[in-house]
Amino acid sequence: MSIPAARDKFRKFLTQKGLRVTNQRLAIFDAAFAQKNHFTAEQLLDYARVIDDSVSRATVYRTLPIMTESVLLREVDIGTGEKFYHPNQEGGSSQVAQVVCLDCDRIFEISAPFMEWYGNTVSSKLGLTPVTQRLQVSARCDTLRMTGTCPRRAS
Repeated sequence: MSIPAARDKFRKFLTQKGLRVTNQRLAIFDAAFAQKNHFTAEQLLDYARVIDDSVSRATVYRTLPIMTESVLLREVDIGTGEKFYHPNQEGGSSQVAQVVCLDCDRIFEISAPFMEWYGNTVSSKLGLTPVTQRLQVSARCDTLRMTGTCPRRAS
């Protein structure tokens, strides 16, 4: 899904929910979709304020659940007590595996098309239908262990 199509989807979703399409919400959307890496709510606040300095912390925290409900953002919990977010530019596909580097907390996502089959298979054996699923691998940087520096840390 292109960014303009995602922005249009966001506007329509807000309208369907009876919420106003405000400059602050659009700034939050634009800031989120400008990111290549995962980000926290506080980071998003900083990014959005570059676009519109009137964006409030409360508006960011109220908008993030709206964006995840509309499947425009994916929420990622790596077990640190802080949630991370990533634009869902692939059109809503949730068939990704996350690999979390324990050395720098960076999150990598790779395509995992087998997850749909696996989720359906194990759920159907129990007479259930899968709603969500995730695969998350925690890993350590081999290069950091061998050389003392991580080539990804600065990225």
